[in-house]
Amino acid sequence: MQLLIQVISLALLLRQCSAVAVWDSDSGTTCVYLNDYYSQCQPGSATTTVPSGPTTTVTTPTSTSTSTADGLNGKFVAKGKKFWGSCADSNTLNIAANAAILKSDFGQVTPENSMKWDATEPSRGSFNYAGADALVNWAVSNGKLIRGHTFDCSMALTTSILGFEYRDGTTLTTVIQNHISNLAGRYKGKLYGNEIFNEDGSLRSSVFSQLLGEGFVKIAFQAARAADPSAKLYINDYNLDSNNAKVQGMVALVKRTNNGTTLIDGIGTQMHLSAGGAGGAQAALTALASSGVSEVAITELDIAGGAANDYVTVVRACLAVPQCVAITSWGVSDANSWRSSTTPLLFNSNYQPKAAYTAVIQALS
Repeated sequence: MQLLIQVISLALLLRQCSAVAVWDSDSGTTCVYLNDYYSQCQPGSATTTVPSGPTTTVTTPTSTSTSTADGLNGKFVAKGKKFWGSCADSNTLNIAANAAILKSDFGQVTPENSMKWDATEPSRGSFNYAGADALVNWAVSNGKLIRGHTFDCSMALTTSILGFEYRDGTTLTTVIQNHISNLAGRYKGKLYGNEIFNEDGSLRSSVFSQLLGEGFVKIAFQAARAADPSAKLYINDYNLDSNNAKVQGMVALVKRTNNGTTLIDGIGTQMHLSAGGAGGAQAALTALASSGVSEVAITELDIAGGAANDYVTVVRACLAVPQCVAITSWGVSDANSWRSSTTPLLFNSNYQPKAAYTAVIQALS
């Protein structure tokens, strides 16, 4: 059976629930509000939409991958890695040129918006999987792995969505557990892993930390483990791009959470990089791996300017760290990037490969 990676993120995207910077390494970082469903924390601006559609049935995986041996995924897997993926959703899957490249060059898809909390549970106890099912069914029919993204506490996660005021830790625990078990349970058995948080170890000021302290971390991971015991569980965040204070905070959190048990199996670094900012990638991956997790991954890669040297530096960093198992680009074409004005991806706005794509293929050959 084709292995689906769901790395379904609860990703309580706590950075986006608080404007407070907690690490010196975050100075100058901008958290960009795009719309009620999507925010990101890195320099750049763009617009994005949340796909909608009729409720569908999740398909059991049966097909083999349509990516070619000469494409990004084929070359990367030949080096012993698990996949090179891209984010997608109905809005980009319905673009023929975009879908064609996903089929030929990428072995995995991440739902850009359709698995987020406000998309899947827009009001407490009311679930809508139309967008998520559409992504999953496309991936299954085209033999792609799936990395889920992200059950988040973004600015859109309001009291109307949670269904209660932010004053009751017992109720909040129940809401978290129900959300995770419902979403993870829908895709149980098809999952490689679950990406549980966007969190860096600092316990950002949020309803979760205010009412539950650090205990909310274990609550969420335990719920995910119970919902799908065979899935690997990931924690994920941005600005984990060098061996900085934030990376060390992440490592410390993982070690505390895993003390005496193994709840967190992997760490994801988003790597939304500035031009020339790839030099710390290998040190970051090595440091994250030192936490004792079995896997680390680059989960949302884009690089302002899209320089060939920057991309090759990141690829070589992952190749040099045995625990680095995968890279996911945050989109196929510059045309649909959340940072489109910075031309950060491997294909230009006309869906043609850029010099960075050619350089990456050469580095993997």
